Amino acid sequence: MKIAVVGTGYVGLVTGTCFAETGNDVICVDVDQNKVTKLSSGQITIHEPGLEKIFLRNQKENRLRFTTSLQEGIKDAKIIFLALPTPPGEDGSADLKYILGVADELGKLITDYKVIVDKSTVPVGTAEKVRARIAQNAKTAFDVVSNPEFLREGVAVEDFMKPDRVVIGTNSDRAKKIMNDIYAPFVRQGNPLVFMDEKSAELTKYAANSFLATKISFMNEIAQLCERMGADVDQVRRGMGSDDRIGKRFLFPGIGYGGSCFPKDVQALVKSSTEVNYDFKILNAVMEVNTVQKLHLMPSIKSYFNNDLKGKKIALWGLAFKPNTDDIREAPALYIIDALLKEGASVAAFDPEAMNNVKGVLGDKITYAERQYDALTDADALVIATEWSEFRTPDFDKIATMLKNKAIFDGRNLFDLNQMEESGFYYVSVGRKLIKASS
Repeated sequence: MKIAVVGTGYVGLVTGTCFAETGNDVICVDVDQNKVTKLSSGQITIHEPGLEKIFLRNQKENRLRFTTSLQEGIKDAKIIFLALPTPPGEDGSADLKYILGVADELGKLITDYKVIVDKSTVPVGTAEKVRARIAQNAKTAFDVVSNPEFLREGVAVEDFMKPDRVVIGTNSDRAKKIMNDIYAPFVRQGNPLVFMDEKSAELTKYAANSFLATKISFMNEIAQLCERMGADVDQVRRGMGSDDRIGKRFLFPGIGYGGSCFPKDVQALVKSSTEVNYDFKILNAVMEVNTVQKLHLMPSIKSYFNNDLKGKKIALWGLAFKPNTDDIREAPALYIIDALLKEGASVAAFDPEAMNNVKGVLGDKITYAERQYDALTDADALVIATEWSEFRTPDFDKIATMLKNKAIFDGRNLFDLNQMEESGFYYVSVGRKLIKASS
């Protein structure tokens, strides 16, 4: 099948590449000439494990192409996926200017029946708006479908190729058949294609992400109680997670959620709720908890240094909002860095993938280490903000030798408490007891 994907960001590039992998002829459209040039020359523009291999394979087979021309991209396509940014506005609402702008153009360009698919995360009612904007200029039949993505950064290729479910919002039998055909190769093992109306599909994505954000924030609140009551959040988590009504996933406490989805989607759902005169109390609390949690380590850091961080050098491991991605959007590390700098400290950071992105934001406000241990040189303490696998089993003897103080502030609970105590570290984690082996 011939497919067009408008937008080559994270969702668009993964979507286009994975559809090409099942034999479809895919053209990806983007207004950024520099990005299109890079992609056309075989240079992938995002970090996502497993993507580059299939990207290069399908490009070689000429099943995956790139253009800046919307007209060229959609001319022969039966399905047009809109994978465009929906950034939050100042009031928290999702900004639809990119999607609606393309919809205006599509109405002028389509000359035969096409299915236009909202792949971006969009508020309830967006499909209706897109349909209306296209209809203003269209002289042929078309359908608009809501097909929200559920891709987790770091495992997006696997999520797309083997989805838990595919949610499709449409009341058109013609569009339903086409969507069923295109997704059939991905659900051969029996995972469902869930068909519903467009509004329900749009709300499903927001509801799913907001629920997961709530689960994370709930555990961060439990961690706060554990620290005050002398309980251990890891033991509580295991006890809770063994209940299959709750499940084991998203019960790990830390320094808050970040990324491109949870913060934006929770905020957008709250805004949509206010527009229909509903006060979504739980999600307002979730946002408040997450804002506080990002700086959860700061009081402990300040206390260790007697509330004087001026002239202190802090090593920071992890800049991305989660491992296996270079995405720094709403990353807790950035909030910690800002707080440390305001206190007069300097920061030496290391991240396997995200340092270039942070340089684009912070420039020379901090220093960047080529290797993880380089960040420790002359540092007064170590802060861990992202749970990269390579941070999980470090050389503790080397850390102890390089740091001026054997102090670790771990926002991701990577290390065993007994090991930290035996190694003589001052060790602060989230929702577990403080190890005061040395100072």
